[in-house]
Amino acid sequence: MNWQDAALMMAGFIGSGVAVIHGSLTQRLMIRPLTKSVLADELTLVKKLVPSLLQFSTFNWFLGGLALIASALWFEQDVRLATSLLVGSSYLYVALVNLWATRGRHPGWMLYTVALGLIAFGVNGSGG
Repeated sequence: MNWQDAALMMAGFIGSGVAVIHGSLTQRLMIRPLTKSVLADELTLVKKLVPSLLQFSTFNWFLGGLALIASALWFEQDVRLATSLLVGSSYLYVALVNLWATRGRHPGWMLYTVALGLIAFGVNGSGG
């Protein structure tokens, strides 16, 4: 394993780890209170749809992290590039939106920015 492979794996661990923390905090701090509210009792659609939408990003980031780890271990250079572009675009979006929405007061944008740097390093010249 070379440094580029290690960087892709680390980006994957950061992405998946942040996703797990995000998912548990979202469940505890947003979804549970929403499903217990009086309004949500009256709106069945809200109780069904909102939790799924809130956790979709968690699911996406977690699978993206796993894809980066798999790409470092088993994929060829062209597949690593495609995987890194797809996962990196998702991580870039969340980093920028998180930075903008929280005005920098949330660690998520920093962690995904670090992951983006690792992806950029890892895809640059990794050959297996």
